Amino acid sequence: MGGTHTFKADDRNRNIKIYVNGEIVPRDQAKVSVFDSGFLLGDGMWESFRLHNKKLAFVKEHMKRLHENAKALDINMVMNDDQIVEKIYDTVRANGMETDVHIRMIVSRGLKSTPFQDPRVNYGDPTLVIIPEYKTTTGADDPLNLYTVYVRRGQPDVVDPKLHPLSKLNCILACIQVNHAGADEGLMLDPHGFVAACNSTSFFIVRDGQVWTSTGKYCLHGVTRGNIIRLCKENGIEVYEKDFSLVDVYSADESFVTGTFGGVKQVASVDGRTLGSGEKGPVTERLGRLYNELLDRECA
Repeated sequence: MGGTHTFKADDRNRNIKIYVNGEIVPRDQAKVSVFDSGFLLGDGMWESFRLHNKKLAFVKEHMKRLHENAKALDINMVMNDDQIVEKIYDTVRANGMETDVHIRMIVSRGLKSTPFQDPRVNYGDPTLVIIPEYKTTTGADDPLNLYTVYVRRGQPDVVDPKLHPLSKLNCILACIQVNHAGADEGLMLDPHGFVAACNSTSFFIVRDGQVWTSTGKYCLHGVTRGNIIRLCKENGIEVYEKDFSLVDVYSADESFVTGTFGGVKQVASVDGRTLGSGEKGPVTERLGRLYNELLDRECA
């Protein structure tokens, strides 16, 4: 597997314990019903977290995003923020985890009385699953080669691209095309043909010292993306959220992507076009350093 989510295999993950609806159980015992909304229909949402130096990084921002999704999907989160965060910490403590941990939280609408899409056939509380894994990136300094895919980020009146739905078919189709193209990750356009984001990360270019990223209308509310924009403003780096096309990308001086797991990672080429010299540029280098320093302060 290539891209920003390439990770080092860790034997400890074979014996991890997973939180499932109030119980923390061994990996091979972590199960949900075939009548669960997530399994039947992809009806639910997800959120990711990073455990660094025994602390969840930027947890308030991640929880805000979780509740925005719950509100939009009309899923009643039975527990409050403090209770959910405590369940995450309970799970990592049960595994003896302290750092270099990536956590995926899954929330579905819960059980259905019959396989049908209408939420009125649901009963009981939502399903909550917390999966922590030891994960560090492989080739952290290896640049990415992107490929522009035919699958686009959609209009908000179809499936709002700001949502974190369990159904990732849009991005999976992008991954399939990228795999066949021999690239690392897919660059996705918005419905108007402007650059939106990658299939699993936020996308940035650097031109004449300025940092450009999409308007944010057709991509996830990336927590790392937001932190990078803030770091630019705090450190005298011009940053713009704007429409731009592939012509602007191909002639960029530098490019990088951001995400909860990978942090800041250089992009060397897009669609076979080498960006700049192909080496990590000074702005990408600086922002990567600033982000790592921010992460260490957040999780001191």
